[in-house]
Amino acid sequence: MTDERLMSKKKPAYPISERLDVYLGQYNRKIEIPIFYDDLLRFSGSVVVYDNDDEDTLWVRVYYSDTERVEIDQSLKKVYSILHSDGSNRINPYLNVDAVDYCTFGNSKPFRIKIRNILNDNFTYFYVKKTDASRVYGLELEHMLSPYNLNFLVYKDTLIEEHIAGIPGDVFIKDFLPKCSESEKAQLAKEFVKFNERCMIRLLGDMRSYNYVIVPVIDFDHVVYQIRAIDFDQQCFEGKLKVYRPQFFKENYLMVELVRSKLQKHSVNQYKVEERSIVAKRILSSGNRIKKLREICKRDDISNKENIDLLKMQIYDLTLDINFKKCQKMGEILDLALDFVKRNYEGVSMRQIIERKF
Repeated sequence: MTDERLMSKKKPAYPISERLDVYLGQYNRKIEIPIFYDDLLRFSGSVVVYDNDDEDTLWVRVYYSDTERVEIDQSLKKVYSILHSDGSNRINPYLNVDAVDYCTFGNSKPFRIKIRNILNDNFTYFYVKKTDASRVYGLELEHMLSPYNLNFLVYKDTLIEEHIAGIPGDVFIKDFLPKCSESEKAQLAKEFVKFNERCMIRLLGDMRSYNYVIVPVIDFDHVVYQIRAIDFDQQCFEGKLKVYRPQFFKENYLMVELVRSKLQKHSVNQYKVEERSIVAKRILSSGNRIKKLREICKRDDISNKENIDLLKMQIYDLTLDINFKKCQKMGEILDLALDFVKRNYEGVSMRQIIERKF
């Protein structure tokens, strides 16, 4: 397991480049919204939000003056309509903003908005964050290369993300994992291997247990577990390759032990190959969209020289691909990593892929 020293103390937020801004508009990610992140910072006060065990969740529930609350509520309902419906105000009378929560932990410091349908009490969440190019690249790559589609909007310095439902990994490991059957634990081990591989391939870092969720799905007579990333702040920034492999975080120790106890080495290799093949197929099927994103990312500044130099040499040591040593941008490393996986899928036998270290 690793510790906090693997991670930079503070990751800076990177602005959206002109090329990325055009890309977002082309694929309907850039849409005008009636409220900005900074507007939500004008709260009058807050109270701590506790969980069912009376422990601090690191979220605070904020409140606004009466005059500002009316305008903020209407704007948040409009954002919900843009994100989930046709963007009109027709559904506003049936919506209520139940809560606006603010998280003081981590880089993004998001607002979590709880919207309830007053006709049937169904509710959902969405998040309001400061725009960061790393986060946007992470969301787009998750949308194209993972099994899950993502819905988000960008407007100037504000990012709107839909809520990803599931049990937070740390909560699942503590409260649910001990109650799982042996077959469920084996299936969880398989999913963690695939999740670990997917994060490394597309350079998504910092997948500690509280940065992903575990989603139980009923399939006929048993439960199937899926693992989904929920935090994309550490896309293509850190210099140490271990940061992009969830297995090296101490918070995931019990998941790693699950893999060791439930899966043979041959099975682990098999699941790695399966995930690489699936990602390669998604790269091919994404066509021009992922090609455009990769070209934009290759020219963008989303990390520092120290991290770039460290990561490119670590990946070169594993792959012996001389092209990694030539990289000057983090996006170039990402592009080569994705191309490496695609080339393996297209032209290398399964045995050769298994035997590769990267």
